Amino acid sequence: MQRNILLICLLLCQLSFAARAEDGSRLWLRQEAGTQTDIRAPRHSPTLDIAVDELRKAWQGAPVELVLKRDKTLKPEGFSITEKAGRVVISSPTEKGVLYGVYRLLQRQAERLPSGTPVTENPAFDLRILNHWDNLDRSVERGYAGRSLWNWDELSAPSDSDRLRYIEYARANASIGINATVLNNVNASPQILATDYLQKVKTLADLFRPYGIRVYLSVNFASPMTLGELKTADPLDKEVVTWWKNKAKEIYRLIPDFGGFLVKANSEGQPGPNDFGRTHADGANMLADVLKPYKGIVMWRAFVYSPNDDDRAKQAYLEFVPLDGQFRDNVIIQIKNGPVDFQPREPYSPLFGATPHTDQMVEFQITQEYLGFANHLAFLAPMWKEFLEFVAPASMRAMAGVANIGTDANWCGHLFAQANWYAFGRLAWNPELSSADIAREWLTQTFGTDEALVNDLSRMMLDSHEAVVDYMMPLGLHHIFSFSGHYGPGPWQTMPGGRPDWQPPYYHRADSIGVGFNRTHTGSNAVAQYPETLHRLYDDLQTCPEEYLLWFHHVPWTHLMRSGRTLWDEMCYHYDRGVQQARRFQQVWDKQESKVDAERFAHVQAKLRIQTRDAVWWKDACLLYFHTFSKMPIPYDIERPIHSFDALKRVFLRVGNHENVPEEMLNAVR
Repeated sequence: MQRNILLICLLLCQLSFAARAEDGSRLWLRQEAGTQTDIRAPRHSPTLDIAVDELRKAWQGAPVELVLKRDKTLKPEGFSITEKAGRVVISSPTEKGVLYGVYRLLQRQAERLPSGTPVTENPAFDLRILNHWDNLDRSVERGYAGRSLWNWDELSAPSDSDRLRYIEYARANASIGINATVLNNVNASPQILATDYLQKVKTLADLFRPYGIRVYLSVNFASPMTLGELKTADPLDKEVVTWWKNKAKEIYRLIPDFGGFLVKANSEGQPGPNDFGRTHADGANMLADVLKPYKGIVMWRAFVYSPNDDDRAKQAYLEFVPLDGQFRDNVIIQIKNGPVDFQPREPYSPLFGATPHTDQMVEFQITQEYLGFANHLAFLAPMWKEFLEFVAPASMRAMAGVANIGTDANWCGHLFAQANWYAFGRLAWNPELSSADIAREWLTQTFGTDEALVNDLSRMMLDSHEAVVDYMMPLGLHHIFSFSGHYGPGPWQTMPGGRPDWQPPYYHRADSIGVGFNRTHTGSNAVAQYPETLHRLYDDLQTCPEEYLLWFHHVPWTHLMRSGRTLWDEMCYHYDRGVQQARRFQQVWDKQESKVDAERFAHVQAKLRIQTRDAVWWKDACLLYFHTFSKMPIPYDIERPIHSFDALKRVFLRVGNHENVPEEMLNAVR
């Protein structure tokens, strides 16, 4: 009891401090000063007590009654909100559904929507999951917001401050309907399955459970060898199967509602069943059989590619389509939204829909590995909605997002990166929501309901992804980043003796004739993996959408685009448009100075300065480099390059930082 009182006092102090210091730590959950209205719940339980507490902290309307009852129109986590006899009624078949209904009611209050409007909602996906690429040493692969949240050294007995941070993490996820989390990196350490670490995983599972969040783990396929000291990890070996069965028994004894495993196998050096002459189906099914008695699942990643002559964009399809129908019913193939690797823009992966007898789920990347890290404003809902225009949500079983969360005070490194965490949760719940609706929801909960501010910032957010594409890789260009962490431009970079598909020239194929990767029937024929209508559309230079043009075609520099310009001129105008858009974002934000607290205003202003300088850097680097092939002049009505190409080629970056930049570039790049 004394410990609980201490935790409550610490939380109140934290909230009180947050009210004074606007560091972004409260995310979109900023409502306070609820009234003393009557709140009724059917019983006491950890989850329902949270629901009541949330209402008492923030609800300012009529009395509320929380109701548990079966309803044929509602899924287990669905809810309805109605008003009856002057009382708001939140009803669901489950306690989790009631909690989700409470958060939706509070969200509607923040937007000043009528509380009496009936609401009925069911989640589109039963599994809505964050994938943390967090390592046991608290580093985060592709993490740009500080260290890992999980303080593994102290998780057996976490400090009060750590415990509160974990609870706030769970609360934020529950507020947007996320119901699961993978705690560790897909490049998994076998140590996560050691008994002492499983005890620590239990600590987090116990804290998250009242918020409706189940815990999953990434596992290393060779764990029986490295942790269990077996001679093999062959999935058909009886000793290996016994080892996994015993490990599953140990896990579920500690965590009865453990969700299951995420597996990266035979990809980028990770061990897998292919190492033992077995298929992905053999490996996934062995683990699925082990988890089946506990109702656990296996999420098996389709991100596989080998150093061979096949187009990298084709390889997941070639690997998994022949295995369709061979996987157990508790296996889900987890597929990245695009066929290569979370690029600023990709066509959707043709593997979606190509295995009708195998469950599939999409993997989005919330963290901005290829979109300016935590330095650039890039609202990703429009990119994800673009994917959903091609792949029907009903064809998938789940949605996963690679988390962008760390120990930074504002959780995500960039205040506006919080909107991507929020957008992922909302789209996983309801993929029919528009990007504009999600932007307005997040803005009103984060900055208030000033209509001019919401309109201005909403437009800025909605334009931001396209702006990043324009100043980085327009018209279907892709994967031309510097080797140094996927941050800056490096289309010229090569690695002597390295794999071709880890080098930018592999993807852009620039020469004196033109630029782009020929994936048509005269090239790698990747277009043949798409349904017939898209196959024909993408295969024809005249009909291929221009946003994918250089993804599918090697196009002459002099090719006339729909604008009437040559490809070279069109590319120049796109790069320039991206720079000008980044400058407009600065202007839009500066207009809000009187409406936003000083701390958050200064934070975003500084980030937008970096973004604009980076946009100029990208534009100059790419145009000066590709000019060496096209030999065509940069149109004179766009902004001239301010860097020399020789200086740009000497830039070396460490991940996430601008370091060792030539003196002449310090003012423009730093």
